[in-house]
Amino acid sequence: MKKSTLKIADGYVDLASIRAHISSKEVKLQRGAAAFERNTGVASPIKRVGALGSDSLIDDANNSWYGTIQVGTPPQTFSVVFDTGSSDLFLPGSSCDAICSGHKLYNPNSSSSSESLGKAFKMTYADNATVTGNLYKDTVSLAGFKATAQTLGVASNTSSSFSEDKSDGLMGMSLRSNSDFYADSVFETLVAQKAVPEPVFAFKLASSGSELRIGGVNSALYEGEFTYTPVTKKGFWQLTGDAIGINGKEIVTGFSAIVDTGTTVILGNFTYVSQLYADINATEVDKGVYALPCNAMPDVTITLGGKSFPLSAENFNMGPTDSSGKMCFGGIVGYDLGDITSGQFQWILGDVFLRNVYTAFDVGQSRIGFAELA
Repeated sequence: MKKSTLKIADGYVDLASIRAHISSKEVKLQRGAAAFERNTGVASPIKRVGALGSDSLIDDANNSWYGTIQVGTPPQTFSVVFDTGSSDLFLPGSSCDAICSGHKLYNPNSSSSSESLGKAFKMTYADNATVTGNLYKDTVSLAGFKATAQTLGVASNTSSSFSEDKSDGLMGMSLRSNSDFYADSVFETLVAQKAVPEPVFAFKLASSGSELRIGGVNSALYEGEFTYTPVTKKGFWQLTGDAIGINGKEIVTGFSAIVDTGTTVILGNFTYVSQLYADINATEVDKGVYALPCNAMPDVTITLGGKSFPLSAENFNMGPTDSSGKMCFGGIVGYDLGDITSGQFQWILGDVFLRNVYTAFDVGQSRIGFAELA
């Protein structure tokens, strides 16, 4: 669930933190893949429809972005990470033990609109960490729009790592096929209940001015036209990309990827990533993790829908490997994605990419749009 900071007190990047982050993505994606296979095997809004809603996002060291939602009647406010790589809403409950200390706790007994579903849940994250609790339905408000009878997980016990999270919980914004709860995501519920003017949400992720837009896009945050790519398999936000290039040379072509706001780096299969870094003589410092001179970041482009989107050197550079500040980690990391059985995707386009573009997720037309930042 969490995306802990990758840097330690001295300002350089902790290799162990990179490895732990990659491990956490594995468990999340495996869980979503299992849910996809299992699930596909065989009201009145607070705002009138026609108005757009925005949720300003708080940047946690370019590592995660979180905003606020309201749950229950009367509404209780919570901070959540918005994650397009998962589908379910999870909050710590009032019966959670001391591990949840410091977080806002959801109390279903304090909400007149809550309903127990009489079902327990268990979700597994990195290093066998788990979250257990019970399923409820309640009213959830996102950027001023109300989803009624929304399924959510209320945790009674979590792993110790949860106490380090700055946000209270997590809101998945992937699709129902990936749900562990057999339920629509909050945004899918808003669409089904005709609570939003358009079945679209959009992200700007940056060190300042970050925003989640609900019910459309914010034209002030992008320039030019969107380039759209169709969703190739519903569940994850999965697409087919054209190419990934370094210094003007296309190294990878015709690749499958998912777009995941919940992953800090760009993850790719080991073979492809080694080919990318071989072209610039980077040094592999751990399996799939590469370092190169901090003052020599390459020009990296990702081509989607026929348009090339450059990654800025600032975004590609994950930070120095040690206190000397001479060598820095690259933002593309190798990983074995071959065992993600539901998708057969080779890449995860995480925040190292998404910080360079304005991204629209179109539920109605099953497509993802990318535009240049204003």
